[in-house]
Amino acid sequence: MPQINGVLETALYVGDKARSVAFFRDVMGLTILRDEERLTAFDAGGASVLLIFARGESTEGEDTPHGHIPGHDGAGPLHMAFKTATTDYDAWRDHLRAHGIAELSEIHWPAGGRSVYFNDPDGHVLEIATPGLWPNY
Repeated sequence: MPQINGVLETALYVGDKARSVAFFRDVMGLTILRDEERLTAFDAGGASVLLIFARGESTEGEDTPHGHIPGHDGAGPLHMAFKTATTDYDAWRDHLRAHGIAELSEIHWPAGGRSVYFNDPDGHVLEIATPGLWPNY
């Protein structure tokens, strides 16, 4: 069986793309890799990319000079987690609080990891997590 080497992209679908781009750039500190009308791509650390699409604007797919990208979309409160070092966890909580981001919950995992959950402007459930959450992280 071929090996999977990780998740390359995660997509979130948002009601106000400009507002969400500002949130992920200014509050989460992510760097924009590509910013187009259809999508904004962020460097989400390591080899991970976070894609932000305006809800309903990517259902038709897109023909590019390199081939066709099938349509997709999503609704409801989606979830994604960002990795952080254990030594940066408290600084992340302080940073979120300083930006007026309310914590939904915090978990101390049995293997020693910690997670803080919060919402982005569209109600997606985001998480900052340290190692010790999963056996492979």
